[in-house]
Amino acid sequence: MYASRGAVQRPAGGAFQQRFLKTPARRPGYLGRVTQGKQRVIVLGGGVIGLCSAYYALKRGLAVTVIEREAAGGDNCSMGNAGMIVPSHFIPLAAPGMIAKGLRWMFNAESPFYIRPRLDPALVRWAWLFYRHSTERHVAESRELLRDLNLESRRLFTELAEGDDFGFAKRGMLMLCKTAKGLDEEAAVGAAAREIGIQAEVLNAAATAKLDPSITMDVTGSVHFPQDCHLDPARFMAAMRRRVLELGGEIHSGVVIDTIESRDGKVTALSGGGQRFEGSQFVLACGSWSAELLRQTGLKLPLQAGKGYSLTLPNPPELPQHCSIFVEAKVAITPMGSGLRFAGTMEVGGLNLDIDPARVRGIVKSVNGYFPKFSERDFEGVKPWAGLRPVSPDGLPYLGPVPRFPNLIAATGHAMMGLSLGPVSGRLVADMLTHEKPFRPVEQMAAGRF
Repeated sequence: MYASRGAVQRPAGGAFQQRFLKTPARRPGYLGRVTQGKQRVIVLGGGVIGLCSAYYALKRGLAVTVIEREAAGGDNCSMGNAGMIVPSHFIPLAAPGMIAKGLRWMFNAESPFYIRPRLDPALVRWAWLFYRHSTERHVAESRELLRDLNLESRRLFTELAEGDDFGFAKRGMLMLCKTAKGLDEEAAVGAAAREIGIQAEVLNAAATAKLDPSITMDVTGSVHFPQDCHLDPARFMAAMRRRVLELGGEIHSGVVIDTIESRDGKVTALSGGGQRFEGSQFVLACGSWSAELLRQTGLKLPLQAGKGYSLTLPNPPELPQHCSIFVEAKVAITPMGSGLRFAGTMEVGGLNLDIDPARVRGIVKSVNGYFPKFSERDFEGVKPWAGLRPVSPDGLPYLGPVPRFPNLIAATGHAMMGLSLGPVSGRLVADMLTHEKPFRPVEQMAAGRF
């Protein structure tokens, strides 16, 4: 793959002139020696995981360069998602019943889940591992990890919101149930949440309407998770990008990296698009593209791209104050300023960002059933967005050093929780870079666990 030389963003003003303009001439893309007294960390990926990793590494006093494949401020999987922080999501994607649901949905073009059939050994391996981990035992072994990660990330979001306005709202989330069966199943999730210290309350239709009277709902009831939060992901990304630059980080945009260079058991540089970036430590946070690059290290990382879609109404007929999920339809709804975002689907089909109109129709057609004041006409002319989520087969992120290369950290595989787990993942990456003890054991997320 090849990309023309990308743009680079650096801190403005005298600090930049003193730090960079007095250095000797260097060939394009070559970073030379690290800043005096510091280590140079190269972070590949300008999404939420990459920017948070860069931010917390800079806060530890490390020198950081971020490389992103998109143009400066361009779109990526972190921009158009539902913007939810979800302690309620303590059950991993690989859980009992998911295989049966997936098989049923496979034959519905508008369903929330689809695997595009293809002859791909990596997909076959991923599917087999997913099947093996869809057990009660795996859920029991994973739920406290996901709880701790999401609650710590929520705390870090609260800290970050003190210095920036990115629409952060601590109002909780409603799991809206259209059917009695759906409410019973979600109530069981609420009961399991309370067992591990996550707040959850089952509400009937009247109590649900009272909690958010600004939106007309046609539901049997809901489960309210008051610790969940929401924000505007584009505003959050802009805030983190600014923070990285203000702390002295560099951001190189529009650069496609295709080579990992190594020597004597350590990564020495990343290169591609006519540029080369040397460093002492490296973080691979390039989402669904991570597995392809990591093959160069000998690691066959089980990872699939799960395409998700969203549509944002700038002037919706009604604007709820709480974020919510249509339980049966698997559609997430988030207020963002004066707009309202609807997001959903999990389409496993390779590194492909093409829009499938049937999947979009599935989201649109579900809305009126839960929000009766909305119609399909409200979505006319609204451009759908698509992003690729990196999905591991056990529903847990990959977060840790790559086997055989201790100075290369993998930070990917967050699936639908990339935004929610962004800050805590970034802080854990910084812990690894500086060899500090993390706030809790993280071996379950090891990059070489399969």
